[in-house]
Amino acid sequence: MGTREHEVDVVVVGGGQAGLAAGYFLRRAGRRTGLDFAILDEGGEPGGSWPRYWDSLRLFSPAGHSMLPGWWMPEEEGREYPSARHAAWYLAEYERRYELPVRRPVHVEGVERAGNRLRVRTDRGNWRARYVISATGTWRAPHLPDLPGRGVFAGRQPHTVDYRNPDEFAGQRVVVVGGGNSAAQILAELSPVAETLWATRRPPRLLPDDVDGRALFSIATRRQQAAERGESAQGVGDLGDIVAVPSVRRARDRGALKAEPMFDRLTPTGVAWADGTTWDCDAVLWCTGFRPALHHLEPLGPLGPDGRVAVEGTRAVAEPRLHLLGYGDWTGAASATIIGAGRTAKGAVAEIVRELAER
Repeated sequence: MGTREHEVDVVVVGGGQAGLAAGYFLRRAGRRTGLDFAILDEGGEPGGSWPRYWDSLRLFSPAGHSMLPGWWMPEEEGREYPSARHAAWYLAEYERRYELPVRRPVHVEGVERAGNRLRVRTDRGNWRARYVISATGTWRAPHLPDLPGRGVFAGRQPHTVDYRNPDEFAGQRVVVVGGGNSAAQILAELSPVAETLWATRRPPRLLPDDVDGRALFSIATRRQQAAERGESAQGVGDLGDIVAVPSVRRARDRGALKAEPMFDRLTPTGVAWADGTTWDCDAVLWCTGFRPALHHLEPLGPLGPDGRVAVEGTRAVAEPRLHLLGYGDWTGAASATIIGAGRTAKGAVAEIVRELAER
């Protein structure tokens, strides 16, 4: 199968929320114009990264504000903020509802230029496309800071991607590293069963209790609009970093969210600061974020120092036949959220359809 090549107008790499949103608009365009496309997904099941998130994760917005284009997410019985499991179910149903042509599991090895098309090399044969939409997200590219002593610490060093629930840490001493939502939510459920220390590079900032994903999406939109007008977005909705979901509020109220400055190194038995202070522990849990999963694009040219591809809107500057969706605000306001994925996908597909028509 390695020598067989399929030909389509558009290949979407990634079958999570951004890839499915693109698929929705490509399907609509195909009915009008005959455009054909395929979605290649590395996962063995629908739902993008949602089936792999930790058990207690909740969306930051109610179901009524968490939708892909065309179909509102149904409410999850008994929950204002849907669970990761419900989000995974929604994406799987969305894929079936719109009969999106997802092929899985397909591992994309690289995207390269092939004359007037782009070749997508995979472990299930190659594809030639006029355009490629990369929508692989970040979950497969966890970031671990390069701190002294990481190789000598004798305990465990899981990342957010490895965490499922607090049971495996019960009765242990655990350092949670990171000042974002993942760290706060995981710390909130670890602290009742383990002795925890929270280490952050700057003091964590919780948003007001009445602010959730709805407000954050509005803020991200206003920031992008300011940037498009050439105005500074400094101070636009700068409320904080961490959404005070119910579990985080409960942890805050019992005093479990006190953060310590970031340690300087790891030791064989724990962590240490420059002033000589140490804290022995069984595990260091790195909630230190992700990088865009873009290794498949390296044949098109070197990635930037931050692992990104330079874009104008969603289009790659160095390769106009390539669009990137869902990696964060640099590919569209709130594009890494369920509701934000649809807006950027709509614009990207509209550009592609217009250019195909002009040809």
